[in-house]
Amino acid sequence: MKWTRVAIQLAVVAALGAGGFYGWRAWQTAQVKTLDERYQFDDVARGPIVQTVTANGTLNPVALVNVGTQVSGTVRRMHADFNSRVDAGQMLLELDPTLFRAAVEQSSGNVASATASLELARVNEARIRELLRQDYVPRQDLDQSVQARKAAEAQLRTARGQLARDEANLAFSVIRSPVSGTVVSRSVDVGQTVAASFQTPTLFQIAQDLARMQIDTNVAEADIGRVRMGQAVKFTVDAFPGRNFEGQVRQIRLSPIIQQNVVTYNVVVGVDNRDLVLMPGMTAYIAVQVDKRDDTLLVPAAALRFRPKDIPAGGDTKRPAKADDKSGGGNRGPGARVFVARGETLVPVSVKTGLADNRTVEITSGDIKAGDRVAVQTRLTEGASGGSGRPSSMRAF
Repeated sequence: MKWTRVAIQLAVVAALGAGGFYGWRAWQTAQVKTLDERYQFDDVARGPIVQTVTANGTLNPVALVNVGTQVSGTVRRMHADFNSRVDAGQMLLELDPTLFRAAVEQSSGNVASATASLELARVNEARIRELLRQDYVPRQDLDQSVQARKAAEAQLRTARGQLARDEANLAFSVIRSPVSGTVVSRSVDVGQTVAASFQTPTLFQIAQDLARMQIDTNVAEADIGRVRMGQAVKFTVDAFPGRNFEGQVRQIRLSPIIQQNVVTYNVVVGVDNRDLVLMPGMTAYIAVQVDKRDDTLLVPAAALRFRPKDIPAGGDTKRPAKADDKSGGGNRGPGARVFVARGETLVPVSVKTGLADNRTVEITSGDIKAGDRVAVQTRLTEGASGGSGRPSSMRAF
């Protein structure tokens, strides 16, 4: 009876062991069969990659001339309006010339009076000289006549200077364009009084050449070290959302712009606007091409952020892997890893990274090649950030 009980117990143990073994084999088989069901994969590929520095800026004419007035007065007549094409020297505006003409007339009268006084002084001087030669007058009278003649000459020069100033003011009552271009702004109307006191008022703004424009943009100090003169720039504007425009870095201004302890630098981008579709003041979203590779190994950026919860960290089966990196940062640099499908197993592979754009990252070294499949997210809900069924964060590097 005793041996019968022992035999039964051994048989039960053997049956349980066999069942466990076959159950474990079945679980392994299920894991292999459902690898694609558990994870979403993307392919490693070769191709070009471009690294960019992005910023926002404003489109402006290369040369924008402010036209003002040197004299005060009331606007009498307008000869140019918004969007008018003007040539250098062309009349833009006339001020009421009544007061200026009156001042010219008055100064002309002063010149005539001073001229007559000078003629009289010269005649008196000549007469005194003749009388002094005949000893009819003392030497003092000659000295007084010479002084009167010189004073008359000075008075005439003063009157002529006043006349020249009044004539210039009369000429300034007609505002002319200093350059050829397009009127982009007009700030006065007929009947309005303009006052030229300490600061010259701006009446018109003229863009010399709208076919050549520039983008004034602020680049963060963390990125300015990668920006160089002559680098290619691509940009978009809200007015043409489906169109990409091109430009080139023309100037990096050394003066820093500091706002709320944030330091930026003004980068000027030259733009060819021969079709005249871009307008002053438009907001431009630029991407400066700072580096590129024409043929390199590329993986999706999501693959470097991915951390499966059920795969041991570093291939160590004795300790569990950590959950996905929630910082959005970047499994980048010497310690970067991706998880590659090798046959029936998901294997962690250490890699070194290079350039990155919004979607892909360059792999410079590591046991990985084009055509390999890398995991980018977990399909099944497992409660962790890395094992959830939701797509991983798509933040750019």
